[in-house]
Amino acid sequence: MADLEEKKARRDSSDERAEDIGPDVPRTPRNASVTVSGRRVSLADRVQSNVNAKLQNPLEAYSDVELTTMGREYALANAIAEPEDVRAFELGAILAKDAAMFENIAGKATEEELDVLRREYSHRWSQPKLLYLVIVLCSTCAAVQGMDETVINGAQLFYGAQFGIGGTAPRDTWLLGVVHAAPYICASFIGCWLTAPLNNLFGRRGTIFITCFFSAVACFWQGFTNCWWHMFVARFALGFGIGPKSSTTPIFAAETTPPAIRGALVMQWQMWTAFGIMVGYIADLALYYVPDTPGVHGLNWRLMMGSAMLPAVVVCCFVFLAPESPRWYMSKNRHHAAYGSMVRLRYNRIQAARDTFYMAKLLEVEKEIQTGSWAILELIKVPRNRRAMLGSEIVMFMQQFCGVNIIAYYSSSVFLDANLSEVSSLAASLGFGIINWLFAIPAIYTIDTFGRRNLLLTTFPLMAIFLLFTGFSFWIPEGTGRIACVALGIYLFGMVYSPGEGPVPFTYSAEAYPLYVRAVGMSLATATTWFFNAVLAVTWPSMLQAFKPQGAFGWYAAWNMIGFGLVLLFMPETKGKTLEELDQVFSVPTHVHAAYGIRQLKYIFRRFVLFQKVEPERLYERETYEGQDVEA
Repeated sequence: MADLEEKKARRDSSDERAEDIGPDVPRTPRNASVTVSGRRVSLADRVQSNVNAKLQNPLEAYSDVELTTMGREYALANAIAEPEDVRAFELGAILAKDAAMFENIAGKATEEELDVLRREYSHRWSQPKLLYLVIVLCSTCAAVQGMDETVINGAQLFYGAQFGIGGTAPRDTWLLGVVHAAPYICASFIGCWLTAPLNNLFGRRGTIFITCFFSAVACFWQGFTNCWWHMFVARFALGFGIGPKSSTTPIFAAETTPPAIRGALVMQWQMWTAFGIMVGYIADLALYYVPDTPGVHGLNWRLMMGSAMLPAVVVCCFVFLAPESPRWYMSKNRHHAAYGSMVRLRYNRIQAARDTFYMAKLLEVEKEIQTGSWAILELIKVPRNRRAMLGSEIVMFMQQFCGVNIIAYYSSSVFLDANLSEVSSLAASLGFGIINWLFAIPAIYTIDTFGRRNLLLTTFPLMAIFLLFTGFSFWIPEGTGRIACVALGIYLFGMVYSPGEGPVPFTYSAEAYPLYVRAVGMSLATATTWFFNAVLAVTWPSMLQAFKPQGAFGWYAAWNMIGFGLVLLFMPETKGKTLEELDQVFSVPTHVHAAYGIRQLKYIFRRFVLFQKVEPERLYERETYEGQDVEA
């Protein structure tokens, strides 16, 4: 209940500011204004220039009577004319001003409706089954992704030699890397950029169906290849599924979930990608001893590669049981359909009307900051979008250059270099897969409490330490000691990667961009991660030969410390905000946030080294910034 009291205090403060504004302020959400430093500033200007960094609701200047009228007019204007729905919008519009003030409608709502509204705060995980079905589907998509990534880990032990690229000569190591990287080359240069047109034509659900169909066909195809370039072509085709699917699925999850648990539900993408990675290792181990049959050479690795099609088929069968994203409907100006979808994703109509109305009004404001350029130029020309792009690109780049996929793709080879047998190497790789999945589970809680940014600032230094430990373990003389230390270093790395740089990048990128550029922004984000994924996959075999394990692991350890600095300076926190409220978060100028990050080093030192009881600075609750550079 403390949270409710805090919200009530903020509401009272908002009412005082509303009284100070005066009756002459325009009363339409699109042109709502406040007085700042003695001058009138429109809401759109405030989003653009961040004259007030404290998060503001554009409806806070309106009385309950005005909001009731606005809710009714919105419903009727969008052909939502059933009496129960009109009533829901009248009450929902009041709650859109402050969802925690549901007791204000106690005389107008039934006790059953009030109980549901109370449970949003007392039991935030109490959500309709259909919402969880959306998350299950998104999680199954993620499992497809994970299996696509790791079944090749075991298969490479066989098809490399069969296709004549299994040696240590430079030609062999580069070709093996290129075959590994084929899907990610396609995804980064072609697949991800299909996200916007596919979403525009087919919606979120349709895009997921099409991409999972592509993934299933490509996985099946890989099992029938007969030379390295044929395998390259089949895996390149897999990128047409990986790119748009990895862009669309987190968006779909972000757009259907309530803010309080959005991070936890969107991060299911990474958690179940980790599960798919683990299942891929299991498939590799389970199929290792499958014997060849007459006329089929390499049946075991062919079954490994084809096994990843199974979860993709499951998604194709069930994806249309889930409702379409309300925000996608709204981007098509189909407000009635958006409300219908939201009704299916919330317990009662008041909740659905509140979220639909609030979304619509904030999207009206969002239109004010558009420049009318192509979407890709909007990412660069609009400061708010540019800052979101910077934060997203940092975490997506670092998801690869933290070094995780050198383990996901090549752990069996790394363990072979540590003198384990092939089967033991696959079993050790499975151990990493299990850890990668299990240690992602705590992030369901920490990503929405500890926060996205804090998770990365904590785990980047630890990942650097454990990669150095893994690399330096190869200086230990051959034997049980080396094997144990290499395995320990890899497992410890997995333990800190899974709750941090594992779930944060896709969650952060899916929520950082405003709706009108979200598909393009997510396309850029996923193209970035898949491009550097391809770079890593292509270069690792040759890097290992040239620099030896000590230098190769040390290279990625250094990048983890660079990632710590980039996050500290340039990545704003996004936890607990609606997708529309994030406009204000990303309106904080870059140089202001960088200075805040530098000041945080002093806090970190005093809090965690000197163990002093000091309060952290809360950047987004500061009232004003004087002399700010809005183009930063």
